[in-house]
Amino acid sequence: MTTIADQLRRIVDDAAPRLGRMSEADVTRERGPDKWVKKQILGHLIDSAINNDVRFVLAQLADPFVGPGYNQNVWNAAHGYRERRWTELVHLWVAINEHLAHAMARIPDAKLNVRCVIGAAAPVTLEWLINDYVEHLEHHLEQILA
Repeated sequence: MTTIADQLRRIVDDAAPRLGRMSEADVTRERGPDKWVKKQILGHLIDSAINNDVRFVLAQLADPFVGPGYNQNVWNAAHGYRERRWTELVHLWVAINEHLAHAMARIPDAKLNVRCVIGAAAPVTLEWLINDYVEHLEHHLEQILA
């Protein structure tokens, strides 16, 4: 998993300064009805990292790993991302992803095929979950940085 961990580190290293240069006005600008502002999107990525960190660790202990899904709107509202300082969110996002990349790199190859059932979704492998996490992160970063 070192390759995907290195990819995550490169994404974070590239995005962090770009995120850091964004103004509060930029990240709180409305994007349309029922759409999160950029602060909330970054908050969603923080919540995603937290949820996936738990999955990546616990999936190494059980086959199959069965874990809950998460209600992204509830998590986002509970953390009040819209009201938080942008710089605080950027620092937290960088730190949690550096932490996650380190954990990813330590996952033994023998654990990558562990079956994982998240909420009501169809079973996938731990490797699929890890790759999906990075793809999901890239998708939302594009929304923020566009």
